[in-house]
Amino acid sequence: MKTTRRGFVKTTGGAAAGAAFLFDIVPARVLGLQGQTPPSDTVHFGHIGIGGRGRGFLRPESNLGKQVAPSPNLGGDGTRFLRPARSVALCDVDVKRLDEAATRVGGQPKLYKDFRRLLEDKDVDAVYIASPDHWHALMTILACQAGKDVYVEKPACNTIEEGRAMVTAAERYGRVVQVGSQGRSQLSAWHAANYIRNGQIGTVRKVTCWHYASPDGDWTPDAEPPQGLDYEMWVGPARWLPYNSKHTHGAFRWLIDFGGGQIRDRGAHVMSIAQWIMDSDATGPVSVEATGDPPRDGMYDSAVTMTVTYEFKNPDWTLVWAQPGVPSAELEARYGAVYWGDNGRLTVTYGDGQPTNTEQKAKDYQAPCDGVKVFRSPGHGENLEDCIRSREKPIMHIEAAHRVATLCILGNLSFQMRRKLEWDPVAERVKNDDEANRMLSRPGRGPWHL
Repeated sequence: MKTTRRGFVKTTGGAAAGAAFLFDIVPARVLGLQGQTPPSDTVHFGHIGIGGRGRGFLRPESNLGKQVAPSPNLGGDGTRFLRPARSVALCDVDVKRLDEAATRVGGQPKLYKDFRRLLEDKDVDAVYIASPDHWHALMTILACQAGKDVYVEKPACNTIEEGRAMVTAAERYGRVVQVGSQGRSQLSAWHAANYIRNGQIGTVRKVTCWHYASPDGDWTPDAEPPQGLDYEMWVGPARWLPYNSKHTHGAFRWLIDFGGGQIRDRGAHVMSIAQWIMDSDATGPVSVEATGDPPRDGMYDSAVTMTVTYEFKNPDWTLVWAQPGVPSAELEARYGAVYWGDNGRLTVTYGDGQPTNTEQKAKDYQAPCDGVKVFRSPGHGENLEDCIRSREKPIMHIEAAHRVATLCILGNLSFQMRRKLEWDPVAERVKNDDEANRMLSRPGRGPWHL
C-alpha cells in the first residue's frame, strides 16, 4: 500500500485525535498510563494446596495496589509495590482449608477440590503448588502441559526420575518454574555468594551443614479420615497407608514415601544455597555415603541422626550434611552451613522462612567493578513474577532444584542401603548398582504415574 506525505499526516493526525478521545473515556489504569498496570499485565494465580505454606502465597483482594515496605532480608531496596497479581482460583482436598482460604482472599475466587479442574481454567496464568512433597512432581508436570507457569514448594521431587521429568516438561512447554528454596532470594545469601565467589576466603574445599535430628515418632492409632478431607486424593501417587493424623497435615515429612526427613526438608534449603554459592547448579556429586540411626520405635521411617558426605569433582570439594552436626562458632543458629576456604571460612545460617544470616565481613564487602557479578533477587515471589513477564529463568529454576533434590534423595538412599553410592551426575545413575538404580523411580498408584 502507498500513501502520500499529506495523507500520512492526515491519517496519523486522526489517529492521534482518536487516541486523545479514547484517553478521555477509558481509565488510565486500563491503558497502563501514569505508572499504573493494565489488566493484561496482572498475573492471575491458581493455588493448589492452601494449608501451611500455601496460605502465605494467597493474594487478598484487599491488598491489590497497596504500597508495602520490603522485608529487610530480601533483595529489594527502598519502598516497592506489590507486583500486580491476583488469586483467582483455589484448590485443596480439605474442604475446611478451602473455605478458610476463600474467606481470606475475598472477592469470588473459583474453588476446586480436584487440581486437574483448576489446571483446565483458562483464567489461570500460573499456579502456586504447596501440596505435600509426594505430589510436587506430577502437579508441576501437568501444570506445564496445561500452559501454566509454576511456583512449587521444595523439595522439587521424591525421585530422580520425577525431577528429570519436571525439567523436561518445563523445557518442552516453555514454562517458568520456580522452586521454593527461598534462601537464594534473601539478602544475606547474596552477600555470602558475592563474598565467596569473589575469592575472599580463597578456594572453597569443604562445606559443612548442621541441623538438629528428626523425631523418633510414636504410635498413634489409625482412624477414619475427618469429614471434608478427600484422603484418597491426598495419598495420590504414594504408597497407600491408612489415614493417621501423624501421617498427614504437618507430619508427613517423617515418612520416606511422603516427605523424607530433615534432609529433604531443611536440607533442600541449606544445600540449595551451597549449590548456588559453589556454582554447581548443573551438576552433582560423584559419590554419596551416609551413616546414622533409624527410629528406635514409632511410626516414622526417616533417619533420626544422619551424616552424609558428598564428593564433587572438577572442581573438587566436599559437602557434608549432618543432623546433628557442629554449629558455627561465628553465628548462633539451629541450622546452617560453614564454607571452608584456603584463606578463611564463612558461615551462612538458615535459608528458608527463618531470616538467613551471614557474617558482617561479607555484608560489608563490595566486589570490584571487574569482579564476579552475582544476580541479586528482588525476593523469591517477585523474581518469579518478573520471570513470568520476561520469560527468563528464575533464581531457583527447576534444573537447579532437581540437582538439590538429588542430593537429598541420594542421601536417604545411601542411608537405607547402608553403602556408599558411586554416582554419575551426567547419566544420573548409580554406577554398578542395579538395586540402587531400581529405587531412583517409583511406579505410582492407580492413575497417578509419569
